[in-house]
Amino acid sequence: MRGSLVQVLRPVHTFPELRDMTSNTHQLAAFLADIAGISHSLDSHTLSVKSKDYFWYSPLLQEALGDKLGQILVLPASEEEVIQVAGAAARHQLPLTVRGGGTGNYGQCVPLQGGIILDTSRLNKVLAITPGFVHCEAGALMMDLERAVRADPCVPGGQELLMYPSTRDIATIGGFVGGGYGGAGSIRNGILKDPGNVTQVRVVTLEAQPRVIELQDADIQKVHHAFGTNGIVTQLTVSLKPAVNWVHHIALFDSYPQALRLCVQATDAVERTVPIGNAKPVVPADPPLDAFLITAVERRFAPFYAQAFGDRFPAHKDAVFSMIAPDHLATWRALVAAHGGQETMALTEEALTAQGLIPAFECGWNHTTLMALRHDRSWTNLQTIDSWPLNIDKVQAQMQRWGDEVLMHHEFARDSQGPVVFGLPLVAYFDRDRLYEIIAEYEADGCVVLDNHVYTIEDGGMKTIDSAQIDFKKIADPHGLMNPGKTRGWSDEMAVPLSIM
Repeated sequence: MRGSLVQVLRPVHTFPELRDMTSNTHQLAAFLADIAGISHSLDSHTLSVKSKDYFWYSPLLQEALGDKLGQILVLPASEEEVIQVAGAAARHQLPLTVRGGGTGNYGQCVPLQGGIILDTSRLNKVLAITPGFVHCEAGALMMDLERAVRADPCVPGGQELLMYPSTRDIATIGGFVGGGYGGAGSIRNGILKDPGNVTQVRVVTLEAQPRVIELQDADIQKVHHAFGTNGIVTQLTVSLKPAVNWVHHIALFDSYPQALRLCVQATDAVERTVPIGNAKPVVPADPPLDAFLITAVERRFAPFYAQAFGDRFPAHKDAVFSMIAPDHLATWRALVAAHGGQETMALTEEALTAQGLIPAFECGWNHTTLMALRHDRSWTNLQTIDSWPLNIDKVQAQMQRWGDEVLMHHEFARDSQGPVVFGLPLVAYFDRDRLYEIIAEYEADGCVVLDNHVYTIEDGGMKTIDSAQIDFKKIADPHGLMNPGKTRGWSDEMAVPLSIM
């Protein structure tokens, strides 16, 4: 396994101590006076809804975050209004948590210390589409962006986003960059942090006199996956590729190892067909294969998909969901057949919609857990990284070891260093101790576990404190007001008193 993915700290089982910032009636009143004219809400039901994301996937996060509430929801409609809100928050020393579509799974947008929820949904404009790029506001829905770039005539046939989460239809681009990592498209184009995937980010600082800072290229990592702890992202530029009318495909297999062997071979072929960034395949694939999604789920997931697909995914078969370039469909079908597979669906997204079927990307990544939880709320999940090439014998041994306690699901992806296999297994939740026993067993098997049952950046996927992000927080959020409690790299002693500024 590559060194860039394996630096692991043991999970921290206690969360940072939180300050009570909710006894601030006078500060809130002064803040409201300063943002006169900007849309906002104090409605208790609205605040309850907007204080949550999908953290309820985890029983531990449900316990830790279920009662957290913001005190005011603010909906700025322009960068100028964001600057007005940011200045007022800093002057009155109110915590501020930025919210996109609220589709995160780790409490990224949950306000731990009350204060302001800054909802970016009205910052939704597509500002410019050019060959290879789209420049937009942070609150733009990824579905709307995808439709816009496909329809724009600046490139014949349109363009498409390089990747998106399984919640594409309701997720925002700012939320994806601020709290996400990869998703559908990562098999073809890598992960968000790979060079060239996000090229520019515009950030408003949280100061009495806010500034606007533009980050380019590698400097974008200062705010990528920082959970909105170090600046308010208002605009972004992300890269595009020529549009492909992907074929959403289901293949069934008599065993999960068969399905995995197809995925491993296919991932190798995609790597040798479609370069990431400026790289070139060392040995071109023969025949070539182009795919946007390759997801394997074992047969015990079938009941969760019965309503969506019926006999297309029966309970006695293991499945691979994929999105395949139409020019490469014959190659994919030959690979499926060579591994003993059977095709049960091959439709474009337009055809799926016409037939009332869900797209393949909603059958992968974290949507698999959502499908299960709609049936049975006793499930939770884990997020792991396996070595490459995937040790299929090890996966079989894990399935035998855990039985019905763990259901297997693997996502095949790439980053700039090569293929990556993410595991998103379902786990039958018993209690915290048993969950972490399973995590320890995964780690003993050589897997990296990205702990999705904690809400701090470092205890989850990042594993270490990112000093560049903390240094940028000192610049963009000198008072430590942004999404407090989400990073262990910041302490109250680092905050600069307002009187000094």
